Amino acid sequence: MNHADFESELSAPAASPALWPLDPEIVFLNHGSFGSCPIAVLDRQTEYRRQLEREPVTFLVRELEGRLNSARAALSEYVGCDREDLVFVPNAITGVNTVLRSLSFAPGEEILVTDHEYNACRNALDFAAERSGAVPVVVPIPFPISSPDEIVERVMERVTSRSRLALIDHVTSQTGMILPVAELTRRLRERNVDVLVDGAHAPGMIPLNLSQLGAAYYTGNCHKWICAPKGAAFLYANRTHQAALRPLTISHGANSPRTDRSRFQIEFGWTGTGDPSAV
Repeated sequence: MNHADFESELSAPAASPALWPLDPEIVFLNHGSFGSCPIAVLDRQTEYRRQLEREPVTFLVRELEGRLNSARAALSEYVGCDREDLVFVPNAITGVNTVLRSLSFAPGEEILVTDHEYNACRNALDFAAERSGAVPVVVPIPFPISSPDEIVERVMERVTSRSRLALIDHVTSQTGMILPVAELTRRLRERNVDVLVDGAHAPGMIPLNLSQLGAAYYTGNCHKWICAPKGAAFLYANRTHQAALRPLTISHGANSPRTDRSRFQIEFGWTGTGDPSAV
């Protein structure tokens, strides 16, 4: 490469302006926090919004459930689970809060969490513990680590007969470590400890097969590496754990007489008027 070509490479935008609305003067490196949504995706979202505003009742009352079914089918195939085991939430923090606020903890029961947990989700855990008298048990994980087995052993060392739930990052926000969630889930289940995986960063970054993973609960964002609009995320729950989950906003589904689908899908399918175009 000659000097002129090198200068041209340096002056070229980091992302194609034809594909991304990013400021060409900025080299954007923080896609893991929020990311930018591709122009083609934003255009499709705008079209959905136009359809909604053209005939709101038709879109929200008559068509929305079918559209959400199709979106859940596509997403569940991508993350490896049955579509009936997955619902949409606005973001992974909402997913974590939903599980922690739905479960009932007895005083003295323990909730395991590592010292790498995302601050917002740790706050949600502390809030749930304070309300119930449960005890957060923080597992220190060194960085760097010698092997994934080191993480597993450090977590399992803190498990007791009082351990009820473990909140585990799939990909840690602070360091980008990929935690061995499959092995952790297997070992914790042997000790009768349910696992809630905070998978905020994982979808689109690493392959997922939630049905094989075996976690009781898994929540992940679609606005990061899947490049969906903000407001698109999911909560997965193992079929045996769905009955205990309630959305943070209780709405019409709470007393719906419908029997054609699970209470899990009915309640999370409508939590009040909003803009569903992201999902």
